[in-house]
Amino acid sequence: GQNNERKIKLMKNRSNLTIFTTILSVLACIGLLPQMQAAPDVVPAPDGCYPGFTTAEGCNALRHLTSGAGNTGVGWYSLFANTTGSYNTGFGAGTLVLNTAVDNTAVGAAALLLNTSGTGGTAVGTDALVHNDSGNFNDAVGAFALDSNTDGFGNNAFGNSALFFNVIGAENTALGDVALAFNDSTGSGLANNNTAVGAGALFRNVDGSENTAVGTGAGPNVVAGTNNTYVGDFVGTLAPDESGTIRIGDISNGNGAGSLACFIGGIFNNFQPVGGSVVEVTLNLNTDELGWDIGPSQRGSAPAAPRSAPGRRNKPQAGARPAVPQRQAFNDKVEKLQAVVQLQQKQIVALTAQLKEQAAQIQKVSAQVEVSKPAPQVVTNKP
Repeated sequence: GQNNERKIKLMKNRSNLTIFTTILSVLACIGLLPQMQAAPDVVPAPDGCYPGFTTAEGCNALRHLTSGAGNTGVGWYSLFANTTGSYNTGFGAGTLVLNTAVDNTAVGAAALLLNTSGTGGTAVGTDALVHNDSGNFNDAVGAFALDSNTDGFGNNAFGNSALFFNVIGAENTALGDVALAFNDSTGSGLANNNTAVGAGALFRNVDGSENTAVGTGAGPNVVAGTNNTYVGDFVGTLAPDESGTIRIGDISNGNGAGSLACFIGGIFNNFQPVGGSVVEVTLNLNTDELGWDIGPSQRGSAPAAPRSAPGRRNKPQAGARPAVPQRQAFNDKVEKLQAVVQLQQKQIVALTAQLKEQAAQIQKVSAQVEVSKPAPQVVTNKP
């Protein structure tokens, strides 16, 4: 928790410095362009309502608009370079300053700051979609949401720093602070079609695709895994990656082989005596179908099904399977107890390793923060 917060604070500090530098660079480039030095195309200077359903208010807002219609620019240099683009809305300093496209909405300082040809984007929050260039149909709500996105399309980020490092990954959905924060941070474009609902869900995912995580911190160690489903707070595995795994309310933290495995809290390790209406369910590996187990304990035949589903207060119907002999029941209990002890030992080892890993990460981030601090400067007062 603290490690992730320090990472995000460090990301934001660097992002603020980058954005400030970027704004200065953009304005410097604009000042060098001859066409930008000409008199305003909108007469009088931007200060209210204009033809073509246009509203401009603020220093140089919509300064170069020509034939674009239905635009609203409110704020310092909002929609400054827009000429023919229509139906854009910019509220805040530097919003959509380089935009020439259509159907974009930016609310918040530097939101969609560098957008040029991307269309259908919605950015609400400081620096939301700030680096977006040509990515289409992205939605970012929250400060620094989709901060690094340039060409990725169809992404939805709701929450502070959600999908923060995504560059060109497409059709990802992150709902919650820092959800999918490191998705596509390499810019490889492999991390697509992920869904994360909950603060910090799929936080470390970089190149994994088609993962679904619902719950705070769900899927904490997925980096490049694919086709995983996690439901529940911090549900996942201690292993660095897995694929094709479903975990629902799983508290085993990695117990099991992983691939195509399913661990469900309240069912996993919750043993029930086989008898009456309780049957053993197995998976047919050839057909992937679930069914009743017909083995030695069932004496070679399927158990009789109850005539009707018993209610909470109803007893099972007649015709149930005979009870398990006492010796067999005792042996089953011993085996199950041994399995529980082994599971607890695995959990203790896994938790110990996790604590060591977190301590190392905290130390690493602390070192990075120290390095990133600006050097002290000496100021002298001249007479």
